[in-house]
Amino acid sequence: MRNEEEAERLRVQGHAYTFVTDIKEIIEDPSIAIVIELMGRIEPAKSYIRQALSARKHVVTANKDLLALHGQELRRLAKEKQVALYYEAAVAGGIPILRTLANSFASDKITRVLGVLNGTSNFMMTKMVDEGWTYEKALQTAQELGYAESDPTDDVERIDAAYKAVILSQFAFGMEVDFVDVAHAGISNITPEDVAVAQQLGYVIKLVGDIQETSSGISAEVSPIFLPKDHPLASVNGVMNAVFVESVGVGQSMFYGPEAGQKPTATSVVADLIRIVRRLNDKTIGKPFNEFSRPLVLANAEDVKSDYYFSIKTPDQQGKMLRLAQIFNGEGVSFKQILQQPSASQEAHLVIVTHAMSKTQLGRIIDRLHAAAEFTLSNVFKVLGE
Repeated sequence: MRNEEEAERLRVQGHAYTFVTDIKEIIEDPSIAIVIELMGRIEPAKSYIRQALSARKHVVTANKDLLALHGQELRRLAKEKQVALYYEAAVAGGIPILRTLANSFASDKITRVLGVLNGTSNFMMTKMVDEGWTYEKALQTAQELGYAESDPTDDVERIDAAYKAVILSQFAFGMEVDFVDVAHAGISNITPEDVAVAQQLGYVIKLVGDIQETSSGISAEVSPIFLPKDHPLASVNGVMNAVFVESVGVGQSMFYGPEAGQKPTATSVVADLIRIVRRLNDKTIGKPFNEFSRPLVLANAEDVKSDYYFSIKTPDQQGKMLRLAQIFNGEGVSFKQILQQPSASQEAHLVIVTHAMSKTQLGRIIDRLHAAAEFTLSNVFKVLGE
């Protein structure tokens, strides 16, 4: 009797919950129209979402991993069953970026999207830049604060941000880049010397997702980038995220906010829920979350161009800079900035920032540097031109 009275009290207060241990109880319940999945990972989330969509139930999810790897399959199923599949919280949870790209930029042509898309790696880079921490110290602190998992691979080795780049490519360009086609490099090989040189040359290092449309197709990459200190993304610090959009009509715009957390994620999830309910009431349900779609065409490597930073070690002897110039000039690449860092040893540390080169030229120069016994290539990073 007491249990029944307590259940009634909770029901009246709006706090009555029904817990189930079998997904079939949800799938087979005709009174449930919308299923929200916040489990994460691929399985069993994928199977549960497939079952919900197949039963003609609308789905809201924040599962970026699943959407990046199996989104096409799930969207096709949702379209076939004429139900909604919404996932605003999957990218930069506290920023309503997906719906903004789908709706507010509908009349514009987006040419490039740059994003600081992972709060953990951005927190670590902020500490490495502002306080001179090593990568190891920044990672340990991020783990102690709960920002990084005991296995931080997804965050620090760019995988999490690459998943988000896959999703952003759909909304910004109407093309879904496969995860395997998102070139990605993490932050674990960034040294305090790289950070110091970046500061000296007027840059800040951030892990940035870069999606752009060239004359031949779309290119997507996640990697550490040297950002000019006056670029809006350079001031995105801590666990915050930002998406910087370049377009023909608007020009440049940036959307800034928290990556995740209970309230930001819940806000995006409930926004999707409200949108579905409104469409149910308007009898317009079944339209895709993103209606912009084009066949995927990947850019040719020679059309993807950027300035680059090279950190090179070589014996401190005459003629080495001339030899480097010959290697770069042989590929038609010129220098923008050259710096020789002080060294107490017999080894010179040379830093070069180039003018724009293509991915094809970059690959050939890296091969030639590796083949030259007198040079040790420590790091190569993209530099965002001013």
